[in-house]
Amino acid sequence: MKKFFRAFAAFCKRKDVEFSARRYGVDALGAMAQGLFCSLLIGTILDTLGSQLHIGALTATVFTLNDVGYTVGKCCSLMAGPAMAVAIGYALRAPAMVLFSLVTVGFATNQLGGAGGPLAVLVTACIAAEAGKLVSKETKIDILVTPLVTVLVGVGLAALIAAPIGTAASQVGRLIVWATTQQPFVMGIIVSVVVGIALTLPISSAAICAALSLTGLAGGAALAGCCANMVGFAVMSFRENRWGGLVSQGLGTSMLQMGNIVKNPRIWIPPIVASAVTGPVATCIFKLEMNGAAVNSGMGTCGLCGPIGVWTGWASPSEAAIANGAAAIVPAAFDWLGLLLVSIVLPAVISWAVALLLRKIGWIKENDLKLD
Repeated sequence: MKKFFRAFAAFCKRKDVEFSARRYGVDALGAMAQGLFCSLLIGTILDTLGSQLHIGALTATVFTLNDVGYTVGKCCSLMAGPAMAVAIGYALRAPAMVLFSLVTVGFATNQLGGAGGPLAVLVTACIAAEAGKLVSKETKIDILVTPLVTVLVGVGLAALIAAPIGTAASQVGRLIVWATTQQPFVMGIIVSVVVGIALTLPISSAAICAALSLTGLAGGAALAGCCANMVGFAVMSFRENRWGGLVSQGLGTSMLQMGNIVKNPRIWIPPIVASAVTGPVATCIFKLEMNGAAVNSGMGTCGLCGPIGVWTGWASPSEAAIANGAAAIVPAAFDWLGLLLVSIVLPAVISWAVALLLRKIGWIKENDLKLD
């Protein structure tokens, strides 16, 4: 038996099949978020721009499927499953035949998974990709074997587990959304801090929010936490990184600071304090809701996707948000003020002030926040 396991381990290594938390919980999860960004998120933005700015090319029906008209934005959203699955396969370094076969796996899984489809896609795409990699180029009829194995494993697995996984993820998300409406102060702090930390860690907060369909007040709290980390690190490290660091962290990712956090964890205190403040400010004072695509809740100020998601949610709530009782609104000046304060102003001021205090007492030293 030991000989068999050694041989199988060697075979897996040769086929680049690695069973690790990093491979699936970091690489695949992060890629899934990118797939969502390039499909559902972009589709939502295009639809909102078309409807709000009355752009004919974006509101015109491209084709009709089952009596439903699809604009270019809705075409993007329809392909969310395939985009996620292919992105996951790419992150797992799947061969071309496996990668192309994942299109079917992603579409089927996302449809079966419902509101919790992204999490189901993560599971089935990972397993299908690894199964396809194991048989890839091992036979003389690889052009038949590899896609057959990938599709049958993926779709078969989706038929068994996609609906339960999707339902479970959706229920967890709804529980968080419900709890935030019941206890907006406490949950505002918890959701904001936890999701903000997830954004800076080498995992995908966007994928987590998408998997849990995090919308409404909970989505607003998640947005607050993400913005607190991105804007916070960008502003508090300005003296070390200047304008390049401001843009790369404020519009890119605070994950760039992970190396420095490992060296001195205290530099994380200002953004975490900011998220603990802005979370309840969002939920209790401004009632800020993220009713756009749930993936926006975990994007923060990356490409301004978080604030854009709030705007799209005002104009045209996502299906997940509608399921939680959301409806389109005309934002008032108070709503725009809340979005500006929670997303940019408060994170910048609070993080800068706390960091200044920590610099004075020696917890943060010169160049502790310097990016290479």
